[in-house]
Amino acid sequence: MTATTDRAAATLADIARPSGGFAMLAVDQREAMRLMFAGVTGAPVSDQVLTDFKVKATEVLSPYASGVLVDRQFSYDAVLDAKAVHPDCGLIVAADEFLPGNGIPVDAVAIDDAVDPAEARARGAVALKLLVLWRQDEDPAGRRAMVAEFTARCRAAGLVSIIEPVVRPPRRGWAFDREAAIVAAAKELGDSGADLYKGEMPYGGDADDATLLSACRAIDDAVVMPWVILSSGVHADRFGNAVRVACRAGASGFLAGRAVWQSVIGARDTETVLRDVSVPRLRRLGEIVDEAVAAR
Repeated sequence: MTATTDRAAATLADIARPSGGFAMLAVDQREAMRLMFAGVTGAPVSDQVLTDFKVKATEVLSPYASGVLVDRQFSYDAVLDAKAVHPDCGLIVAADEFLPGNGIPVDAVAIDDAVDPAEARARGAVALKLLVLWRQDEDPAGRRAMVAEFTARCRAAGLVSIIEPVVRPPRRGWAFDREAAIVAAAKELGDSGADLYKGEMPYGGDADDATLLSACRAIDDAVVMPWVILSSGVHADRFGNAVRVACRAGASGFLAGRAVWQSVIGARDTETVLRDVSVPRLRRLGEIVDEAVAAR
């Protein structure tokens, strides 16, 4: 690992809006994004297609985001080479290695040793993100140890640490209560020492507000650090309300990709559709966060 940069340590303010809330953009999807493109085009999708989309999305949308999350494989170097990240938007780098297995592209996750935290800080990053797959029949000690190592690496490099627990069905047996698992994951990892918790939206945002609010409050009760929601599994038309309800329950915003740009995948003129569709959507989501923070 390279020596720690002399730059001052990053803080949550580096990925927050002036209100203190978070309106962060994710373009770190990997094989999942390839599948999105393939679903639209019906043809093989090259790595360059993914890179081009990620760079353009970052260039167009980062002026309206408080942070942007990129992946090492397809976008980290490219967005820096293109100077695509707006100066007021904090750069977040995914430090997770996705391990395929059992017919799925992400069956397990490890810390990506190819991402050097100190080097990332020297190149302008302010935070790293780690996906954590949570299964009730796997050893929690292993998950907590990985998170502890990740947060220590971030702290040593002066970076903000973001963890993203995502629940999965158990490897053995069929019983799976997703909503209970989301809360159980929050109880297990919500006091892990990371700086920010990125969690799944209960019920995929598809329930009445009272049900969503109660479920989000259970997460808030379990997590001692600031937390935000992700948009995977939430329909884009429901995501604004999901953000609003989650913030009422104690969340501080979102770190999301699909709800912002998935409808642009496969467009003939990517830049125009990003500006016409995704920019207004992201701006409104940021306003929802600001309104929620101001109401506290």
